[in-house]
Amino acid sequence: MRGEYKVPGGKLVAVDVEVADGLLASVAISGDFFLEPDDALERFNRALVGAPTDAKVAQLTAALEATLDDAVAMVGFSPEAVAIAVRRALGHATGWQDHTFELIHEDPQPPALHAALDQVLAEELAAGRRGPTLRFWEWVEPAVVIGSFQSLRNEVDPEGAARHGITVVRRISGGGAMFMEAGNCITFSLVVPTSLVDGLSFEQSYAFLDDWVLGALGDVGVRATYAGLNDIASPAGKIAGAAQKRLVGGAVLHHVTMAYDIDADKMLEVLRIGREKLSDKGTTSAQKRVDPVRSQTGLPRADVIEAFKAHFRARYATTDGALRPEEVACAEELVRTKFGTQEWLARVP
Repeated sequence: MRGEYKVPGGKLVAVDVEVADGLLASVAISGDFFLEPDDALERFNRALVGAPTDAKVAQLTAALEATLDDAVAMVGFSPEAVAIAVRRALGHATGWQDHTFELIHEDPQPPALHAALDQVLAEELAAGRRGPTLRFWEWVEPAVVIGSFQSLRNEVDPEGAARHGITVVRRISGGGAMFMEAGNCITFSLVVPTSLVDGLSFEQSYAFLDDWVLGALGDVGVRATYAGLNDIASPAGKIAGAAQKRLVGGAVLHHVTMAYDIDADKMLEVLRIGREKLSDKGTTSAQKRVDPVRSQTGLPRADVIEAFKAHFRARYATTDGALRPEEVACAEELVRTKFGTQEWLARVP
């Protein structure tokens, strides 16, 4: 059995394994990584022989780390990356190529309905009624979507929101507030099974699930990297932020909002971005934190989105899809009972 894992920003690790009596009987690690000295590879292989086939990533990583000494140099991969590849070989974890993704991009919907749809599609995947899905948002009214654990009064200026006609919605994932105007940002949600991020920490899964985004930005001329836990940035400034929620039952919701042509002055009249928020960003100005995609590419928003779709399709097995009537109906009910209520919006006052 064979498993592969491409380290975000690093190298490919492949592992071929044979199993006997519930244990790893033979292990052969390979890849385009760099490793010194040569005999370290065989030490890694031997270290994993005899491990139980249900061993977790942490157990496999510990077995590999026990073989390390000061003479071993690993470049482009890590013991943990090998462990993840082993889990994939054993069928406990999956890779991108094990799935076919449904791509959805429909007409504008209210922001609260988008938040509800994220929950519904993740729950549908966990229940086995839907496969992995990439969904692009379109909406009409400007909105602020705050993180699940953010304080409403600390994040949003109600007078500024009212003055600019801003709808405020709370989502189910953590992270920070997203200031969204139709035509001025690009937002998409990715719903995947937890098997795709098996063995990855939250921090690692952010970069892993957004690796394709960096490639898509490269296609439109933006040299982007992952910054911190959940920011995507270019040399000119922050481009996007990601948020994530892992649902009980086996689904991961991961979404990204990207600045296309943001009105920073209006954003600062609506959001309360304090000095502590900026303290580790290398700047004291919220306006200077964000550099929109439009200024870096010169492309219309629709062309950027089409380039993102094309990159995703070229990289992964993808079919064009649509929301199902029962999914929309369930989301509309969630808007009525949850996402559209003051109780949910102010659950962290």
